[in-house]
Amino acid sequence: MITLDLFLDKWGEFYASGGFVMPPLVVATIVLWYALGYRLATLQRGDRRPVYQIVEDGLQRDPRGIIDLAVMRALTLRRNHGRLKLRPFLDEAFHEIREDLGSYQTLVRSIVIVAPLAGLLGTVGGMIETFDSLADMSLFSQSGGIAGGISQALVSTQMGLAVAIPGVIVGRILERRQHQLEDELERIKDIVISWNPEAK
Repeated sequence: MITLDLFLDKWGEFYASGGFVMPPLVVATIVLWYALGYRLATLQRGDRRPVYQIVEDGLQRDPRGIIDLAVMRALTLRRNHGRLKLRPFLDEAFHEIREDLGSYQTLVRSIVIVAPLAGLLGTVGGMIETFDSLADMSLFSQSGGIAGGISQALVSTQMGLAVAIPGVIVGRILERRQHQLEDELERIKDIVISWNPEAK
């Protein structure tokens, strides 16, 4: 059974063997998962019913997600302004919602792109150390010599990929959800403008 002390010791060895790129990669990992968690919390739909049904029934409770909030705002605007010339008011009201949908998207993309490059930078540093050890013919030096240089090269590359790959996968899933919600926002606008409750 792995204890916390053993885990921390192993992590410390891994961190130390990765070289100078490990601190930025650890910070990037923390920031990336915070941003992904924020996006996941923000991209909640709310009511699971089709959009037209939510609009027709009206929102009977506090909004629990993006679609609930959009329907509530759209129906309020409809009551205040009527159907005529409603589109500009809806566009303005939904602009803030669209900005919330895109929160941290650029940050996630940037970290996913930069992390493997930082790992590659660590790889280059490790290879330089390896070739320096070969040039000096010091198989065992204070920095680890050839073995230390190769270890740094591999660990930093591994860490860069370990940050980027999950970030790409989760980021794409969240982007897909964002696009679906944006499409539903456009449908809400069309439904609220064309909806005629008297015709029911």
